[in-house]
Amino acid sequence: MAQSKHEKIEKNVFLMIVLTLLTVSVGGLVEIVPLFFQQTTTSPVDYKGNQLNVKPYDPVRLVGRDIYVREGCYNCHSQMIRPFRAETERYGHYSVAGEYIYDHPFQWGSKRTGPDLARVGGRYSDEWQRVHLINPRDVVPESNMPAFPWLDRPAKVSDIQDKMRALNKVGLHKYSDEEIAAAPAAVEGITELDAVVAYLQGMGTALQNVR
Repeated sequence: MAQSKHEKIEKNVFLMIVLTLLTVSVGGLVEIVPLFFQQTTTSPVDYKGNQLNVKPYDPVRLVGRDIYVREGCYNCHSQMIRPFRAETERYGHYSVAGEYIYDHPFQWGSKRTGPDLARVGGRYSDEWQRVHLINPRDVVPESNMPAFPWLDRPAKVSDIQDKMRALNKVGLHKYSDEEIAAAPAAVEGITELDAVVAYLQGMGTALQNVR
């Protein structure tokens, strides 16, 4: 009995691999390429096209974000609220693409051992955040979050200008020469704890009051 076209493809491993890669590539391009031309995914705007108050991270928050990544906070905390009632009632307005245009890499995550942090900015005081980072159980007795007492030490800031120049090259950041020149003074004397708290307090504030 003559083989059908499908049988020939399924029994030819090389041909199956080539056609699978071709299908995935075309499908991926069809889904991804249009996003580069949509204003809501390439500009700091919300889902209605309204301008958001989203700006590149200032030097202190930039240092804090790097520490957040270094300590692996993304392993337990996501930063993306899905458009479901169970999530928006707990965390706030669902996330929109325009909020993340300055995130390299983004911290969306998929695991929530701890709560989502997309809208944590301004929810608690700076002092609460400090205590919580040093020993979470001092403010949330049932917390299983590890303590980070070592963050209360001087932050490494000698490379802050290099980081800002690098972000200018790889993203939509437009740090001016003046901003880069002023960065060392902005981060002088800060601790890692100061930087992480500043990062957390700015998180998700662009859409914080939208319902």
